[in-house]
Amino acid sequence: MDEQQVQAIAHEAVKLFWQTRDQQTERQSTAGRSDQGARSAVTGGAQMDGFIDLFAKIVKDTGAPASSIFLKRSVELPGFFRPSKKWDLLVVAGGQLYAALEAKSQIGPSFGNNFNNRTEEAIGSATDLWTAYRQGAFNKSAKPWLGYMMLLEDCPASRAPLRVAEPHFKVFSEFKSASYAQRYEFLLRKLVRERLYDGACFLTTESASGLAGGSYQQPAEDLQLMGFIRSLIAHISANFKS
Repeated sequence: MDEQQVQAIAHEAVKLFWQTRDQQTERQSTAGRSDQGARSAVTGGAQMDGFIDLFAKIVKDTGAPASSIFLKRSVELPGFFRPSKKWDLLVVAGGQLYAALEAKSQIGPSFGNNFNNRTEEAIGSATDLWTAYRQGAFNKSAKPWLGYMMLLEDCPASRAPLRVAEPHFKVFSEFKSASYAQRYEFLLRKLVRERLYDGACFLTTESASGLAGGSYQQPAEDLQLMGFIRSLIAHISANFKS
């Protein structure tokens, strides 16, 4: 699959994201149980299925057998600090864990609390997995590939500069006046640099253009979709013959 094909599928995945989000919000509103704010579009799940399907296809095309690819079902892995966690995509074969991937999204208006939750989840999930790995939870697996993707709504609230509270100590300078979009960029870059994840991808999408044509942006050169995919392909290629 070349870059042009990947981009075409990514545009369809973004459209699916917005369509699914709108459908879930409408269904919950009709049923009279809409969650607070825009949370109704998050609790329904399935918004990122287009991207998960893309990554699964890439893994299969790279040489991993279909029987080794798990999504939606049988996606639990044991943890060290908790019994288990569900991942969005797993590659498991012969009792060995080869890859685990998480794809998340966030839309407004509640960026503040959700950003903190996403940060804690991303760090905690990786820390839990690597600790379990060191303790032999995945048999004698060689080091698996761990990936994290974030799709963020592009809107005034996600782009606006933010103040930081410093009642006792100074925050790191990059956070001063940084928007939520910039904070996500810093987060994903640091997750890779600190070796919590082997690959990270950060996309943003505006609601109207995203729904109409699957438009998306890639704010950071080192967090682009193709770089993320190439990292995954390299690991799968090293372990499976196509």
